[in-house]
Amino acid sequence: MRAVAANGAHAGRIPARSSGRTRLLRLLLALGALTALFATATATARAADATPTRAADATRSLAADAPTPGTQAAYLADRLRENPVYVTDQLPRELPRSTAPDFARLAKRTGVPTYVLVLPSQSSFDGRQLLGAVHDRLGRDGLYVLVDEGEVAEAAAYGVRAPADAASTVSLYELPYDAGPLLSFERFVDVIALGGEKATARAEEARTKHGSDEPAEMYIGPSDRNNQSLHTGTLLTGVPLLIMLSAGYVRRRRRRSGAGRRLPRWVVPGTAALTAAAIALTAPVVFDETRSSAAPIPSPADLSARVERVAAGLKQDPVYADPESPRVLDARQQDRLHERIRDFRRSDGGGPVYVSLVPQTPESESAGDADLFAAAVHAKVGVDGVYVVADPADGTIDVYNHGLRLDSNHLFLDLPDSVAYGDSKAEEADDHLMGERLDALMTFLDETPRTDRPGFESAPAPAPRAAEENALPPLFATDFWPGLFVGAFLALLLSGIAAGLTWLVGRLLRRSPASHESPTQAPATVSASDLRRTAHTELTSLTREFNDQGEHGRAWDCLDAALLLVDGDPGRTRERSADPATLVTVIVLARAGRAALAGEPTERCCGVNPLHGPAVGRRHVRVSGERNNRRMLPVCEPCRDTAIGYPGSIPDRLLKLPGAESGGSRLPYYEATDGPLSAVPEGIARVIDKVRETAGVH
Repeated sequence: MRAVAANGAHAGRIPARSSGRTRLLRLLLALGALTALFATATATARAADATPTRAADATRSLAADAPTPGTQAAYLADRLRENPVYVTDQLPRELPRSTAPDFARLAKRTGVPTYVLVLPSQSSFDGRQLLGAVHDRLGRDGLYVLVDEGEVAEAAAYGVRAPADAASTVSLYELPYDAGPLLSFERFVDVIALGGEKATARAEEARTKHGSDEPAEMYIGPSDRNNQSLHTGTLLTGVPLLIMLSAGYVRRRRRRSGAGRRLPRWVVPGTAALTAAAIALTAPVVFDETRSSAAPIPSPADLSARVERVAAGLKQDPVYADPESPRVLDARQQDRLHERIRDFRRSDGGGPVYVSLVPQTPESESAGDADLFAAAVHAKVGVDGVYVVADPADGTIDVYNHGLRLDSNHLFLDLPDSVAYGDSKAEEADDHLMGERLDALMTFLDETPRTDRPGFESAPAPAPRAAEENALPPLFATDFWPGLFVGAFLALLLSGIAAGLTWLVGRLLRRSPASHESPTQAPATVSASDLRRTAHTELTSLTREFNDQGEHGRAWDCLDAALLLVDGDPGRTRERSADPATLVTVIVLARAGRAALAGEPTERCCGVNPLHGPAVGRRHVRVSGERNNRRMLPVCEPCRDTAIGYPGSIPDRLLKLPGAESGGSRLPYYEATDGPLSAVPEGIARVIDKVRETAGVH
């Protein structure tokens, strides 16, 4: 009434022409008072039914009226104001928050104020735009660096001189993709410290080199370790077994040839054992990798930080939007979602709904498993309800019932794909149409059948243990054991192939006696002209070498005996009348003398064919193709192998002197003559003695 009276008194002083305006003003004041009274009554009525959560919703709704594009930058700027290095809690498996001191230590080496943000790669649609917005919010000049789970993603200098682009290029091109973000930031800092000109030159060099020579990977994966284990097992059994099998084969061949044992029995097993020990000790040094990633091992606090942050936020507000990620709900959509959550809570069979707008990455504590994340948040919040995990990065929505009387199978099987994954429009939109889809989700929850008993999600499989996730299996494990069998099989296979090839080649060679001949061997039948030429060459060579060295002993004995055969004139070996048996004897003595001068004295030459060269042993061999006549003769290596494999071929290999025939068949050289040549099977010394006996020289 005072107001009316006052107004009336005041109106009495107003000219008459203003009476219409006065009445209009009074009407507006009355309507305003009624509106205020109605609003107060309505708020009081709602407050009577409101829970603490709904009161918090109203407060959050008012705060959400701030422009959403700047909310992420403002939050990050506040974190950098507290500490110039901010490491997210969303990447504990790749970059734990405990690595912040390492980033801070490296940042001091740039020489300029440096602000580092370590965030998931999908935390920003434009990294440079985010850095600019954070700089504007923080209001401090310096070098701003954005690091993701792989490398230095973006860098920009504001008000300071720093070659940010060149440093980013070098860290990108000089390091392999698996170097890790901490090493990438260290290389970035080192290039910043070089200065502008040197940094630019290094960036150009790195860019040019990258096109032709990319850096090799720094770490191996589990499949590579399995291959290493397989190779180790294969070598550990294959090489020693191959040594033993090869030595056994050689020993059998020597025993069949009549050669004596030269090595003790323990040598071969000892060599194989030492080889196996060397492989076992060397393999861990060569294959010394222990981890498949540069990621440090996170602490329990690193792995629980994000869940605790989200749970604390949900206790204050049933809708928690990750402040490190771009906002996908505007103020109107948040208000709408809060209203739908309140209505569902009051509905029959309904209850609390908690929405977490948080990205799910493989580097998170739950390894990107939304079910596991929801279960962890539910355990921390301690309140049964529907837990919704909405990923603002990829736009997926997952729903989990923890304790409400809702049909969980319906939630899992019948949730529309348009809600869970979105349609083509949602994929193209920056916000994934998250507001509309969450509203559709609340409608789906309203229509979900109720049950008599509360439903609970089955316990999800635990995430991989962070301490073991990037640890490589031991070298002597996994495929090492199959490798042992592979090595044994390969050793048997290779030794069998080698033995088979040796047998096949030997058989082919023995079928063709001429194929045994080498440049230093002669055929069984030789012409007189070849003998004259060879005898003259060998004798003149021995004479020249003997005169140069002036040695006596066996070489003098051989030269003296050879000269006795030609009456002291080497030229007589070129006469057509020279006896073939004498020529062969000269050749044998000349070669034995030259071998003595070379320090390789020859005691016996091949008794099958003296022109074959030195003998390697003695053996009973067949000397007749018609009868099984045998004789103990010194044999060269090819003749020995032939006597073992094809003894019937030896008669064809016996030296036949030109013109020496009897009864239509050629005789062996030692039967075709009774001269000094017949003493060849008894040794060089006996040949020398017989030459001297024949010449009457003592």
